[in-house]
Amino acid sequence: MAGFGDLVQKAFYLGVGIASYAGEKAGDTVKDARVQAQKILDELVARGEMTAEEAQKVINDMMQRAQEQVSPAASTTTASEPRRIEILEDEEPTEMTAEEQQAEALRQQVAALREQLEALKQQQS
Repeated sequence: MAGFGDLVQKAFYLGVGIASYAGEKAGDTVKDARVQAQKILDELVARGEMTAEEAQKVINDMMQRAQEQVSPAASTTTASEPRRIEILEDEEPTEMTAEEQQAEALRQQVAALREQLEALKQQQS
């Protein structure tokens, strides 16, 4: 069973690593696009086809649109409130079998015995 726990842990870390890598790549892509757009707009400003203020406005508009496309869900929720996730069950709850009922009864007995044991330990102390 220890091998299974290690496998689950490694799978979790792999998922976290992939998510981190994807986030970095997305950030790099946005940065690269900004740099390329800035170069093009600088050339237009140098030719006199556009003013520096217009170029800055175009860059800011492009970056704002890119951020809105990357995180449309983030704009609908506030930073102080976590996103709510609802878990739906597809199956109707089934009745417990005789074995499951017996197992549950045994669990309850064990819990009651543990409580009695703790009470006895406290009385002796």
